Amino acid sequence: MPVHPPTRDRETTRDTETGTDSGLFNPVWATGRAPEALSEQAWIAAMLEAEGALARAQAQLGVIPGRSADVITEVARTLRIDAPTLAERSRGAANPVVVLVQELTAAVREVAPDVADQVHLGSTSQDILDSATMLLAVRTLDGIGGDLGRVAAALGDLAGLHRATPMAARTLAQHAVPTTFGLKAAGWLDSVLDARERVRRTAASLPAQLGGAAGTLSAYQEYARGTAADRRGHGVELAERFAAELGLSEPSVPWHSLRTPLCDLGWLLSQVAGALGKFALDVQVLSRTEIAEVAEPAAEGRGVSSAMPQKRNPVLATLIVAAARQVPAHSSVLAQSMLAEDERAPGAWHAEWQPLRDALRLTAGAARTAAELAEGLEVFPARMRRNLELTEGAVVSERLNAVLAPLLGKAETKRVLAVCARRAATGEVTFAKALAGHPELHGRLPADAEQLLAPEGYLGAADDLVARVLARLAREGTS
Repeated sequence: MPVHPPTRDRETTRDTETGTDSGLFNPVWATGRAPEALSEQAWIAAMLEAEGALARAQAQLGVIPGRSADVITEVARTLRIDAPTLAERSRGAANPVVVLVQELTAAVREVAPDVADQVHLGSTSQDILDSATMLLAVRTLDGIGGDLGRVAAALGDLAGLHRATPMAARTLAQHAVPTTFGLKAAGWLDSVLDARERVRRTAASLPAQLGGAAGTLSAYQEYARGTAADRRGHGVELAERFAAELGLSEPSVPWHSLRTPLCDLGWLLSQVAGALGKFALDVQVLSRTEIAEVAEPAAEGRGVSSAMPQKRNPVLATLIVAAARQVPAHSSVLAQSMLAEDERAPGAWHAEWQPLRDALRLTAGAARTAAELAEGLEVFPARMRRNLELTEGAVVSERLNAVLAPLLGKAETKRVLAVCARRAATGEVTFAKALAGHPELHGRLPADAEQLLAPEGYLGAADDLVARVLARLAREGTS
C-alpha cells in the first residue's frame, strides 16, 4: 500500500530569503547541474537515501520486516526538510544527521507507528553522512566525466584539423621554436584524457560507510540478535548489502577516521581542475589583443565590459582559471583531515564538508564551462603565421645552431646567432640580412639558408605526437 507521509517543509521559501549560496561570486557553477546536484537539499536527500538503503539491507538479512523497509524507504524518498531550519537545529549535535533522523522517525511514526523504532537501527551519524557524501561525489564525478568527454572530443577535432598549422611555441613568455596548434591542442587533450581516466577510477572506488559508533558494527549485530540474521559475520554482511544498495564500493574496514577516500577525492578534483585550468590559461594568453591567435565562442552579452564597448573578454577561460586556482586550497583541507585522532575525530570530519562541496561544485562547473569553450573555440591560423614571422626567421635559430655548429663550434655559433638576433630585434636589419652580413658567417651559410629559416620546416615530431594522442582518443572514446 503506498505511503503518503507529511511534508516537513515548514518554511518553503526560506532558502531564498536567507540567501542560500547561489553562485553569485562563483559563477562557474551557477548554471548547469552543479547547483542543484550539490545543494543542501541534495545533501539532505542523499542522507535520507542512505537511511532507506540501510533499512532495505537490514530487511534483506531478516533484521526488520520487508514492510518496514518499504515504509522507511518511501517516507525517506518523499520527505522534505527545510535546510536552514535543519542547519540551525543541528548545532546542538554538530552534524545534521541527528535532527534529520528525528524528522524521519517522526514522519514514519505518522504513517506507521510500529515502524518508527526501526529507523536508523544501530547506525551512527557518520555512517549516514559519509555514505551520502560518497553518493553525491559519485554522481558529480559522473557528470564531470561526461563533460570531460565533450572537452576531449572538441580538442581532438582541433588537434586533427590543425595538426599542420604552424605557430610560435612560447617559453618564459618569449617565442621559442615553431610548433603547431595541433600539438598544443593535443597536449591539452592528453591531460584531459588523463583526468577523465582518474575520474572513472575514483568514482568506481568510492566506498560506503558502515561501522556504527566506533567502527566495530557492534550495534548492528546486537539488533540482529534473535532474528534470522543472528549469526557470526552479520555486521560485515550488512555492510556489503548496504554498499550494494547505494551502488558504492565496500571498504575493507569502516573509515570513520581513515580518510583516504576524501584525500583521493581532493587530489582528483585538483588534478581535473588543473588540467582544465591549463587549457583555459593558454586560451587567455592566445586571445590577448597583441596575440589574437584564438578567440572564445561569441554569444550575446558574453565578454562585455561595463565601460569599454570594444572589449571581448575571455570570460569562459576566466571562470575556469578562477575555479582551478581555488580547488587545491579546498582539497588541502581534505588532506589535512587525514590527521584524525582515535576512531572518530572531533573537528577533522566536520572540517571536510564545505571544502569538499565547494571543490566538487567548482570542478563540475569548470568541466561544463571547458566543454563550451573547447566546442566553440575560434582559431586564426593567419594570425599565428603573422606572429610566427615577427622575428623574421630568428624563431628557428636553434636549427641554424645545429647546422653551423660543426663549422664554428657550438658555443661560438650560439654567440654569433644571438648577436644577429639582437640586431634583428632592433629593426635595424632582418634576421636573414644580419646572418648574411656577419663576418664570421661569410661564405659559411648553406645555400638553402633561406629554406632553413622557414618555420614549417622545423616542426620536429609534432605531427607524430599529435597522431599518438589522437590514437589514444580513438581507443578510449569520448563517452
